[in-house]
Amino acid sequence: MGANSSSISELPENEYLKKLSGAEPISENDPFWNQLLSFNFTAPTNSADLKLLEEATISVCKSLVEKNPRTGNLGSLIKVFLARTKELKISAECQNHLFIWQAHNALFIICCLLKVFISRMSEEELQLHFTYEEKTPGSYGTECEDLIEELLCCLIQLIVEIPLLDITYSISLEAVTTLIVFLSCQLFHKEILRESIIHKHLMRGRCLPYTSRLVKTLLYNFIRQERSPPPGSHVFHQQTDGGGLLYGIASGVATGLWTVFTLGGVGSKATPQLEQSSPLANQSLLLLLVLANLTNAPDTPNPYRQAIMSFKNTQDNTAFSSSNPHAFQINFNSLYTALCEQQKSDQATLLLYMLLHQNSNVRTYVLARTDIENLVLPILEILYHVEERNSHHVYMALIILLILTEDDGFNRSIHEVVLKNITWYAERVLTEISLGSLLILVVIRTIQYNMTRTRDKYLHTNCLAALANMSAQFRSLHQYAAQRIISLFSLLSKKHNKVLEQATQSLRGSLSSNDPPLPDYAQDLNVIEEVIRMMLEIINSCLTNSLHHNPNLVYALLYKRDLFEQFRTHPSFQDIMQNIDLVISFFSSRLEQAGAELSVERVLEIIKQGAVALPKDRLRKFPELKFKYVEEEQPEEFFIPYVWSLVYNSAVALYWNPRDIQLFTVDSG
Repeated sequence: MGANSSSISELPENEYLKKLSGAEPISENDPFWNQLLSFNFTAPTNSADLKLLEEATISVCKSLVEKNPRTGNLGSLIKVFLARTKELKISAECQNHLFIWQAHNALFIICCLLKVFISRMSEEELQLHFTYEEKTPGSYGTECEDLIEELLCCLIQLIVEIPLLDITYSISLEAVTTLIVFLSCQLFHKEILRESIIHKHLMRGRCLPYTSRLVKTLLYNFIRQERSPPPGSHVFHQQTDGGGLLYGIASGVATGLWTVFTLGGVGSKATPQLEQSSPLANQSLLLLLVLANLTNAPDTPNPYRQAIMSFKNTQDNTAFSSSNPHAFQINFNSLYTALCEQQKSDQATLLLYMLLHQNSNVRTYVLARTDIENLVLPILEILYHVEERNSHHVYMALIILLILTEDDGFNRSIHEVVLKNITWYAERVLTEISLGSLLILVVIRTIQYNMTRTRDKYLHTNCLAALANMSAQFRSLHQYAAQRIISLFSLLSKKHNKVLEQATQSLRGSLSSNDPPLPDYAQDLNVIEEVIRMMLEIINSCLTNSLHHNPNLVYALLYKRDLFEQFRTHPSFQDIMQNIDLVISFFSSRLEQAGAELSVERVLEIIKQGAVALPKDRLRKFPELKFKYVEEEQPEEFFIPYVWSLVYNSAVALYWNPRDIQLFTVDSG
């Protein structure tokens, strides 16, 4: 894929583009439109190619911005597109390639123009550009229809009503992309948009009845992961080998808006990455996330979020609630499969988070699956490769685990799933391990990574909350998982001693007024002690509720018993240490009675026998450890910039100048 720079440089001088952006108004019935729209190329599929296109056509766009108030040519182009879309469904059924081809080309030009307009003007100014028309005698009294709403409604109808075929793939993708571009005004504002003309049209009026159908179609696009048809298969076949970019039937119509334009041309070879991807699935998911995270109107909740919160399985025969007109049904099995397969991307993980958090039907279905490992393993792999992921992706993966661990059935079932040869886990060869033990290993590894690198309290809290939720249901912990639990406690203990020593030395030292301010050791100590307390509660919860199921944890506890000595008399840990101290004393005594030089197997046998003999009433009962994920207040302050950063960084079909972005800081790398 690439472009010939000399050819691209000719675009600003192209006669058709110059006429479109010129000073002369063009009637929507002018034959010019047939000439303008009779070009062929494979649309750019990455932001680098689109950057070249935008740079080459910026002068044309600026000219149109300047001249459009007098000519109304933008409105005429849109009306030409609207007229051609009225027969699109029939054209698809009749395999009318030419009609679909020209409608797609019209929409592609509209999308390119819109992106420039939206990045350079307010919504109010944009709305004015949609209302300008050629001023002819007698036209001043006529009311101008709202072209923005008509175009938005037309795009939604195109997405939900046109069947997805090879010949309609490109125009379906372009319709989804154009809706994203319409909503991209948020990128050019630092503050979250709460009042927007585009939002208003999408959440009310003519677009509103299509809400559930649009959400359902976008979800099915994500589920199906339809790949882009091979270049040239979705329009006309060339008449001659190696011929020009124009196809035979169109060669007599125009000589060329895009005859010079070879970005991803018919003869170019797609990269392996693009061959394996589905641009429509990617863009559909991004649009769905954008729509779901629009802010509520003062008097109207976001209907797209309502639809996502309430859709049901196709096998669910219960009646829909009358309070939600946007509910619909979708195949949960297909959705689950797609979610399992696509978790490498941020946007698929964010969708999974939204569905588990907001849609109780999806959450109930997922927790009832007997192949839950297909969903959990990709999430664990995200956390395992924490160094390679952005922090938002890691947070979403972790919160998904936290939501899942709120369910006791999940916490039991994960210890019953036995996995073989986890190849991506590099620290140790795991030939056989339960899903529960692997989950514990990955979460502990994330905590340790956070302690040494990011030091994020929020990450710590959620990791420990997930472990705490599972602790009462720990079953047959793998030897290595049990070791890592105690190793984490050892690491925390050393850190506690180090900070305590630093705090003590700073209090003893005499400081002059010129010395720099001291670190807040008291605060550091408080945070570490909170984490240590939680780790002790997790160990205690396991011992209290499932001691006889976890001989490997008791073994690890006895092996490192000296670690716990210093916390016996500590006022913050005395109560929780009683049970741990009792277990250590009880089993130490039994091992001493068995004599010295005991093998590992013999020690484990003694522990198993002792677990049966230990009277349960001797262990003090503490309140059950249960943590529930609660979304922060004003979640849009987090999610809207996050979603738009995903759109911005998507390699498919969109490019914005990083200097124009206001919503978030663009990484210069």
